Amino acid sequence: MTTSSIHVAGLSGSLRRGSLNTKLLRAAMELLPEGMTGEIIPIDGLPLYNADLDATAQERPAAVRRFRDALARADALVIASPEYNYSIPGGLKNAIDWASRGEDSPLVNKPVALMGATGGLWGTVRMQLAFRPVFQYLNMQPVNKPEVLVAEAPKKFDADGRLTDEPTRRLIAQQLQALKELTLRMKTTKAG
Repeated sequence: MTTSSIHVAGLSGSLRRGSLNTKLLRAAMELLPEGMTGEIIPIDGLPLYNADLDATAQERPAAVRRFRDALARADALVIASPEYNYSIPGGLKNAIDWASRGEDSPLVNKPVALMGATGGLWGTVRMQLAFRPVFQYLNMQPVNKPEVLVAEAPKKFDADGRLTDEPTRRLIAQQLQALKELTLRMKTTKAG
């Protein structure tokens, strides 16, 4: 992989079929800057985290191994998530728990962009704040600015689930450009 080629893994924190955040993540994958590719990695097939099944890499359930391998192939992450009970949704936290364990964790030192959409006015602020200690513990490198907090999100998507709000599209594009620049800096530092 060259320093100009960046592969992004996208995670949606919602399992709901008509999820605004999955739609937001799809929009982000469409808006990736030149030189970036992306894929959405599903989290719905992962069992609940159980340390008894995580003693060695070989003991991990097959779904977990596939999930971790997909994250390991990525140079960076994009997470789009709703806010549940002022925090990270349980399914997404479970996925992060499976990926964060062990010396072979595919999350350690990984650049990450975080965004969220909600029908309300707060735009997933508290969920995004709840992720900060997780990123710190894993030494992940988050894009701090611009923040993507999509409030009143149902008004910003058309009937086909396409993000049509141009200011939001521009903001996502700016965040993804910042992710690209951060990832390239990290790859250059690692290579040097």
